[in-house]
Amino acid sequence: MISYSTIICSSISALCVLSTFCMQAQSVWSSKKSSWIGISSADKTAIEDFSKKYTNYLYNARTELSSTKELIEESKKNGFTIYSKLSDIKPGAKLLFINRDRALIACIIGAQPFIKGSRLIAAHHDSPRIDIKARPLYETEGFAMFQTIYYGGIKKYQWANLPLMISGRIDTKDGKTTWIDIGKNPEDPVFVIPDAAPHVDSPLRNRTYTSVLEGEELDPVIGSIPDDKNSVFNGVMSLLHQQFGFQEEDFVSAELHITPASPPREIGFDRGLIGSYGQDDRSCSFAAMHSLLSLNDIPEFTSLAYIVDNEETGNVNNTGAASIFLNSVYSIISEATTKQQFNTNITNQALHNALVISADANDGISPLFPGLSEKSNAAKLGYGICIKRYGRSFDANSEFTAKIRNLLDINVIPWQTVTYKVETGGGGTIGGQMSKDDMNVIDIGIPLLSMHSPFEISSKIDLWNLNKFFTVFYSSK
Repeated sequence: MISYSTIICSSISALCVLSTFCMQAQSVWSSKKSSWIGISSADKTAIEDFSKKYTNYLYNARTELSSTKELIEESKKNGFTIYSKLSDIKPGAKLLFINRDRALIACIIGAQPFIKGSRLIAAHHDSPRIDIKARPLYETEGFAMFQTIYYGGIKKYQWANLPLMISGRIDTKDGKTTWIDIGKNPEDPVFVIPDAAPHVDSPLRNRTYTSVLEGEELDPVIGSIPDDKNSVFNGVMSLLHQQFGFQEEDFVSAELHITPASPPREIGFDRGLIGSYGQDDRSCSFAAMHSLLSLNDIPEFTSLAYIVDNEETGNVNNTGAASIFLNSVYSIISEATTKQQFNTNITNQALHNALVISADANDGISPLFPGLSEKSNAAKLGYGICIKRYGRSFDANSEFTAKIRNLLDINVIPWQTVTYKVETGGGGTIGGQMSKDDMNVIDIGIPLLSMHSPFEISSKIDLWNLNKFFTVFYSSK
């Protein structure tokens, strides 16, 4: 007969076993800690140094046009030259392929034959913004204004009452290009989209969240002083002609972009975050280029940074990821390294054997709106780079994902995953375009707060770890 005390002891033992099992069964994800924990003083210094280079780039690179200029200039400082002929291509060569001043490929030719494999990191450097229309200038209520059209997915109300700058290029019939950059420097004038005062805005208060400002209401004030005929229109046009030498019709062949004028800033008492316009996706563009430029040895496989335009509008046009620019560069390198004339089969083999990171920022879980994310699959700022898992056949295959996981773990680089909430979130990258060319592609990024806003937020340590990972990826076997 079993005694009462025996039953009690057995029950306690079972509870202990169950408790131990529950402790052991705790999810590995819930035990992950902030990447800041355990960081050495030397690493903190390295993080600050990297952050300063990054924010300097963000300050100067407000659009894909200025970003291309910055990246070319920095590449040349690090020994890269613009490709001109097949004989340029040899192991160790540092080359630039430039696509119409709006996209580029920087590469270091590796020791192995190109068709046996390559390491490519692709990112876009365009960001949501406001563009100027072909017939932009008009006068109303004593102000000169610009007609605009927004580019990419913006929340229109966020662009009111901000100091704005105008940059870009104007190409005239005589073949001349005039570069415009007004509002970035502290002594420059700025432009602003004026909102309605709360004293008089009652007719507007029933507008919905996304329609606080309509698309046709995103027109900035650009002048207010009339000429001697009381025309502000003529006054502004006269100034533009004096300063830049162009006529009103020259706006038709202009690419002028309106972006926030404010510089990047550190956020928080501890300065652990960076706030700036354009971090989607110049965060990944900068890291892709900076890590490539930092390689000291000839990589085993040819390493390429592919920086494209027009992602925010669907990868369109001849400088977007849907163009044949990447295929053309792969064809050139394949021809040069195999010593054979152009051959589609050889190019296809090089594309098939390429390992590709499609690098793009993703949404981080918000401290104010955590319910918009599915918490168990959300990304947190400061907790590492993100392997993106979209589902619905948009993911990398499992074997390539495992290879990336191994590369991260053996190099002790913190990482996490991100999957958007089902049926409520989403986003796209340039990865699908390269997958169509039979390349092996995985989506990697870092989390941001306030994505697509005029002031996005990133974590310094995530940026630093992203750069570390890109460096080891380029050098991977």
